[in-house]
Amino acid sequence: MIPRSTYRLQLTRDFPFSAAQAIIPYLADLGFSHVYASPITTARKGSSHGYDVVDPTRINPELGGDEGFRQLAAALRARGMGIIIDIVPNHMGVAGGENPYWNDVLRLGPDSPYARWFDIDWRGPLILPILGATLPEVVASGDLRLQEGQLVLYGEQALPLRPGSTGGDLHDLLDRQHYRLVHWRTANDSLNWRRFFSINDLAGLRIEDPHVFEDTHRLYFDLFREGLIDGVRIDHVDGLTDPAGYCRTLRARFDAIRDGEDRAYIVVEKILAADEALPADWGVDGTSGYDFMRDATALLHDPAGEEPLKALWQSFDPAHVDPLAVVTQARRDMLSWQFDAQLGACVAAFEALVAAERPAAPAMEAINPAMLRRAIERLLWVFPVYRTYHDGRAAPASDTAARDKAWEDVQPHLPPGEANVARLVLDWLSGDKQGDPTLVAQAVRRFQQLSAPIAAKGVEDTAFYRYAPLLSANDVGSAPEQFSISIDTFHRRASERGGLFPHAMLASATHDHKRGEDVRARLAVLSAVPDLWREAVARWIDREPDLLVHPADRYQILQTLIGVWPHEAGRPLADDFSGRIAAWLEKSLREGRLRSSWEAPDSDYEGRAQLLVERLLAAEDFRADMSAFLERIAPAAMANTLAQTALKFCVPGVPDTYQGCEAMDFSLVDPDNRRAVDYVARQAKLLDDEGADGRKIGLVHRLSALRNSAPALFAHGSYRPIPATGLRAGHILAFERRHEGKRLVCAVALRLGLPIVERGGMPDEPWWGDTRLEGEDDLPPARMFARDPYFVNLYE
Repeated sequence: MIPRSTYRLQLTRDFPFSAAQAIIPYLADLGFSHVYASPITTARKGSSHGYDVVDPTRINPELGGDEGFRQLAAALRARGMGIIIDIVPNHMGVAGGENPYWNDVLRLGPDSPYARWFDIDWRGPLILPILGATLPEVVASGDLRLQEGQLVLYGEQALPLRPGSTGGDLHDLLDRQHYRLVHWRTANDSLNWRRFFSINDLAGLRIEDPHVFEDTHRLYFDLFREGLIDGVRIDHVDGLTDPAGYCRTLRARFDAIRDGEDRAYIVVEKILAADEALPADWGVDGTSGYDFMRDATALLHDPAGEEPLKALWQSFDPAHVDPLAVVTQARRDMLSWQFDAQLGACVAAFEALVAAERPAAPAMEAINPAMLRRAIERLLWVFPVYRTYHDGRAAPASDTAARDKAWEDVQPHLPPGEANVARLVLDWLSGDKQGDPTLVAQAVRRFQQLSAPIAAKGVEDTAFYRYAPLLSANDVGSAPEQFSISIDTFHRRASERGGLFPHAMLASATHDHKRGEDVRARLAVLSAVPDLWREAVARWIDREPDLLVHPADRYQILQTLIGVWPHEAGRPLADDFSGRIAAWLEKSLREGRLRSSWEAPDSDYEGRAQLLVERLLAAEDFRADMSAFLERIAPAAMANTLAQTALKFCVPGVPDTYQGCEAMDFSLVDPDNRRAVDYVARQAKLLDDEGADGRKIGLVHRLSALRNSAPALFAHGSYRPIPATGLRAGHILAFERRHEGKRLVCAVALRLGLPIVERGGMPDEPWWGDTRLEGEDDLPPARMFARDPYFVNLYE
């Protein structure tokens, strides 16, 4: 069943199925057709997100178990609503001894029936990087000892023993296990199994194995067969060996249960590059919406502000001014620091290919492992998309542009005389170069499963903490080279999405976002008033000079403060405000890995940065100045919020609202964006159209009702841009949608930051001048946008 709109819930033991069930009347009143839930299968005890699944065959007892889920599903059905669940086919949680399948592999090694579940190189013992010191130090300190027939680490984690290996010297006992215990810091260089990104607690699954697929997906098919779920969202699809094959298999299995109008709704978590398209032949309904989130935010950015903001940033950090250069260096760092073992496995796979070719191709004699390593790592430095999709037999034509771009961009980085090696790698990725099918499939798989985490860790988890002219441009799914987009570009992408994936999710906030949707909407105003912002920064940037904090970090702190400052005039800072900023700052400094890191935190520097925040928040004049600045830009920020919301509910696709974001959301990066939601307060605002919260909830309510009144129009309606003409044509994005005699007209006012700040409200008729919508002469902008920056009307 295709949802009309979804509401994302983060389920935890503190917000289980019963809590979700309690807010169903509120969600129904708001007009949402479906709950979109975080993973419901059994995760590690106390998990705050559910993606560390330890048993995909059981519904999580901490959430309420099977009975609790059935009650939730029944309550939704009683309201005419449904549920979409998040599934995690790429990895499982393996920390803490809670995963029975992993434990069986540790006990029996490659003979375990579950050994095929995990992507392990069994040419040696399985490397377990779970020690806080070297093995001799851990043994000498008594932190690892034999107790009741099992190894106990740090008094809390039990490690199973190989059958028949109990008793005797501890060192000898350890030597006889199927695993080797090592210091956690050695994982990046020694790991012999695929993990999720650089997280040692999450082990990659071999979901391409039909038996593993069946074992780990049986529950989902049973739930769909019983009518308890309406579809799934696939987490990190790019981590799989063959995403296309997986999605097609999943679609076929769901369709075999129920097809037609009631077929399963399937979306994938997929980060698309700015001009990358999701393949249309996977059998899915689209992505989970990062591409819309990227485009909507870029649309709010005033292109005129890009250069002034870059110049301001350069004055604080001249070493990080070219976004593409920053990304390339971040990719290099991540590949070298965190993925050396995976890179080594990739190089070895291509070396096996080269060795197999040498008897028939003497030219291969000139290619050695060092050359292959240089070629592969340099291609990974510049690869323009998360990955390509060679399935072990051939590559789709859609991969061609990415490989061509990689070939073009890698040239400056290749050693003289070694371009042919990079070309050879790309030819194998393209399928143009043949070889032993098994070896080709292995090598291509290694490359494709490495390029995705390098892209993710290099861009969103590193570069976006090193390069920050405007933080609203730095979020999951954002394109570093894309500060803003034109109205025509937005129209083109919305039209293409509507043509190929009319039911794709449209997100404006997620459990992974770095800044809430209203933080981004507010920060986007700075692009319209860069001079006003520069003057404010000049007053604040050098405060507390005795605290030696890098200007770039000071600047990110100031942006973050203005982004999350209380949005209601005169409202005091909440008790947890300072702590939230402190948590964000710690993560920002450590993810950037310039002046601190997770691996080696610089407590002295972090302490100075935290003290700077504390002193700023304690200074009455700073608080007053910050509040005064916010008061000036608040109406423009609200205009951005409402315009973004209107677009999400009206363009082709299924609007998704992240928990609590029907009201104003000023959250920061996780875990801040996963805090408990005050639903009592939001329910009270549902009937109150005043104030920021009330205006946003009111808009969500009205647009949800509109979608529910004309579901076919929103599900199948055409999309046609309505051009604007006249003096302010560049400040209106408008379109119509038609279906079976119904017509929707939607127009939003854009990039009004400067005139709103200057006037204190929406621009009047003289400012708009002769601006009109083509064919809509009865809708002058000053009337459409008299109070709000959106106009939505349904014509029967």
